Amino acid sequence: MNYKKSVLERCQGALRLVDWILPPRCPLTGQVVEVNGALSVEAWRALTFISSPFCSCCGFPFEIASGGDFSDAGEAKEELCGPCLAEVKPYAQARSIFAYDDASRDLILAFKHGDQIHLTETFTPLLLRVGAEMLSQADWIVPVPLHRVRLIKRRYNQAALLAKKIAENCGAVYQAAVLKRVRSTPPQGHMGTKERHDNVRGAFEVHSDFRELIVGKNIVLVDDVFTTGATLEACCRELVNSGAQNVSVLTLARVVKPH
Repeated sequence: MNYKKSVLERCQGALRLVDWILPPRCPLTGQVVEVNGALSVEAWRALTFISSPFCSCCGFPFEIASGGDFSDAGEAKEELCGPCLAEVKPYAQARSIFAYDDASRDLILAFKHGDQIHLTETFTPLLLRVGAEMLSQADWIVPVPLHRVRLIKRRYNQAALLAKKIAENCGAVYQAAVLKRVRSTPPQGHMGTKERHDNVRGAFEVHSDFRELIVGKNIVLVDDVFTTGATLEACCRELVNSGAQNVSVLTLARVVKPH
């Protein structure tokens, strides 16, 4: 026991030394922070948190609150935006933490492409808060999958990291393999809404091992950014068509350009 305690103390001392030599820094501002993944005060102020009022279905904000106020982020009024009134979505509700702007983009890109996977610890409490209603009813937490070629290049799926951590904290089951991406699609950054929907049509399938298990399940689908909703809708539609009772969407950020 004393030996184990001694080893633990030496490891803790080594970590303190590393933090003293190379202190953890805010991924957004570069300022020194207490622990890896923490955000500086300036970073919090730069982010635009989505708060009510917003569309009760897709989460599109009718007004954007600035200055880091997300106290009402989990309370949506029963109001629908124009696109949700015009077309029934394949998901029950979608919620996001941030508006996708310069500040949140830098943060998400650091997480997505910059190997700063410790940001999972930063994002998880916020996702649990904005998704509290859907997560309280969830059976499965499912990430939007990457095609195997892209996964090899990127080395990790950021949506899967978030989904796993959310599941650990909400009591639902993390199911990484429910959805598979059966067709590699070109990047969508330059595409319009219709092109994006055409691009992902038929790109996802429910894995055959889950065809019977999925029936009647309440599922929360997790991704990093809600842009036009094309990818998310394609995934949700496949889950619903395969027998899921209810599918909701939870993302870090969403584009808030006027509909």
